[in-house]
Amino acid sequence: MFGISIARITAVFLKELIQMRRDRLTFGMIIGIPVIQLVLFGFAINSDPKHLPAALNVQDASVYSRTLVRALENTGYFRIEHIISSEREAESLLAEGRVAFVVTVPPAFSRELARGDRPQILVEADASDPSAAANAIAAVSQLPATVFNRDFTGALAPLRGTPPPFEVVVHRRYNPEGVSAFNVVPGLIGVILTMTMVLITALAVTREVERGTMENLLAMPLQPFEVMAGKILPYIFVGYIQVTVVIVAALLLFGVPMLGSYFDLSVALAAFIAANLAVGFTISTVASNQLQAMQMTFFFFLPSILLSGFMFPFRGMPDWAQWIGEVLPNTHFMRIVRGVMLKGNTLPQMFDDLWPLLAFMLAMMAIALMRYRRTLD
Repeated sequence: MFGISIARITAVFLKELIQMRRDRLTFGMIIGIPVIQLVLFGFAINSDPKHLPAALNVQDASVYSRTLVRALENTGYFRIEHIISSEREAESLLAEGRVAFVVTVPPAFSRELARGDRPQILVEADASDPSAAANAIAAVSQLPATVFNRDFTGALAPLRGTPPPFEVVVHRRYNPEGVSAFNVVPGLIGVILTMTMVLITALAVTREVERGTMENLLAMPLQPFEVMAGKILPYIFVGYIQVTVVIVAALLLFGVPMLGSYFDLSVALAAFIAANLAVGFTISTVASNQLQAMQMTFFFFLPSILLSGFMFPFRGMPDWAQWIGEVLPNTHFMRIVRGVMLKGNTLPQMFDDLWPLLAFMLAMMAIALMRYRRTLD
């Protein structure tokens, strides 16, 4: 009675193979998630971003300025995208995240350089993500010792060597001390909301089916949009409660500044929470049970955290990974929440990231409504 039968084990083994073949979605997740992890960690993740966008404010048009610009580009960390002429332009570009650095060469740079007065150039860095700017700042700090060696000939030859002929003054904006919590804690708002909002809503409809209450819901005179709105709205309030807890902890425990408006942040939060809830509702229309809903949620959550700039610098990823990241709502919300808290950004300044959130939300809602089943078949 208690003997082990190879035949019975084989029968159970074959039964599980058949069940696995029938549940193609789960089997696809089992294979797909490790493949995604391998591709993202192997090809997309880079902790040493290169070719970062920079703006130039050159007020001294001389051969030395041109040599300096070429040297900046040759480091591999700077990609000159904007030529500006005022501090206001520099402030706007940095605040909106359009550039990572602004390099300013003062008007009398070449004259003071030739006199041996050791002039200064200013490098303003967006240090809201300290890890993204660290290597670039280290590279530019090494330039003064060698960058003008070919230009210093004849009477200027004594300017070579030590001390360097000019100084680089680095101004780390928005996070001058490089505190990692200033970057990580605001980003946690997006990560927590993505994980909880998608999962909770993904289980909403599948739970109704498994508990047998879906028939009652379908029997009600409700339109698909009314069902989706009724399912989503309660969790928007839950999302705001979660955000309140994180922000209070950020301010009191970690000392993260809140330079922007709570109202502006709440507007972006509404769009971001609704976008994630729409994703969860879409998943619930595809999954046939709660296990599949959880697996599909993880399938969405993994690239959302790895390609959003939360763990690794966004600009350090290859172009194809950045294209995928730009589609995900978490990427845009990361920029918004860090911009509001660390830079004091307003609604107009966050518009470039706000409209993709709204577009994603509307697209997911449209897909969910099209897939909503009016019957249990």
